[in-house]
Amino acid sequence: MHIVRHLRGWIGAMCIAGSGSVMAAPVLTPPDPGIDALMQRYDGQVPGAAVLVLHDGKPVFRRGYGLAVLEDRTAVTAQTSFRLASVSKQFTAAAILLLAEDGALTLDDPLKRWLPSLPAAADAITLRQLLSHTSGLLDYEDLMAADATAQVHDQDVLHLLDAQNRTYFTPGTAYRYSNSGYALLALVVGKASGSDFATFLRQRIFLPLGMRDSVAHQDGVDDVARRAYGYSDVGGRWQRTDQSPTSAVLGDGGIYSSLDDLARWDAALYDQRLLKATSLKQMFSPATPTAEPDVPFYGFGWRLNGGAHWHSGESIGFRNVILRYPAQRLTVIVLSNRNAPEPYPLALQIARRWLDTLQ
Repeated sequence: MHIVRHLRGWIGAMCIAGSGSVMAAPVLTPPDPGIDALMQRYDGQVPGAAVLVLHDGKPVFRRGYGLAVLEDRTAVTAQTSFRLASVSKQFTAAAILLLAEDGALTLDDPLKRWLPSLPAAADAITLRQLLSHTSGLLDYEDLMAADATAQVHDQDVLHLLDAQNRTYFTPGTAYRYSNSGYALLALVVGKASGSDFATFLRQRIFLPLGMRDSVAHQDGVDDVARRAYGYSDVGGRWQRTDQSPTSAVLGDGGIYSSLDDLARWDAALYDQRLLKATSLKQMFSPATPTAEPDVPFYGFGWRLNGGAHWHSGESIGFRNVILRYPAQRLTVIVLSNRNAPEPYPLALQIARRWLDTLQ
């Protein structure tokens, strides 16, 4: 079942003040045969997806496909909250940058200033290296018992690393994508703010931006509004696979959000309503080169590929991507509650429909 929302009113509310474009992008009012064809596998009585295209701060395409909850046939809408997985990392990075603006920490602080229980191998690691995946920290998933069923939290990640007096390489000398690093950054946010990571995000990012349905989710502590549950195709049948032992780690992937909330986040990345210009520049500046496909450089919580800034998020039952072209004021967001496929290629195809006109 298609869920289509009219864009009147919402368009005006989501405009970015002062934005402009030399050439207007085509406005597509759902349904659109081209995008619908790309999203066909998500449509119907199956785990679905939500798609948003923003140009100059306005939603030029916004649509839900398929189901957020198979068991009661709840349809996906623009307000459905998906687990963002690693798309969460940009919020963790923003939290650190906000605290740096506050003077509560510096990016070149030694990690052990905030987490002194770490072993000597972590002596040289800085917060900047965690942000840019150059710390060399061991992957906490590899340190967990193979038969682990209990969920680990950010604090448990620290305990696992406390027992490992080694790193993959000398900190600062190489790039290796690290969920461990972002889990520890969430703990640093808590220490430096005197609060906790989830509360800091809510008070300093989500509520100021009007992202009222976004949350760093903690089971038994908060509720996820209009929640999508994750599913996997197992032997040709969809099975709920919403949580794994690592799903409760917040800093690397535990945020839930919706298309409508992420539109507000995207708007804040064009001006200084949240972060100062210097912080935004640091977030989107190449911090380290990588050998990953379509990722010549990594910034702070963002993959950088020429004029494209993007990040994917993959966890059990969820596959997501946010793809931004700041020079063209174009953003494509695809959120899905299924184990496959990776939606980055879809986002590229969708973006091309506008880029061909704007360039």
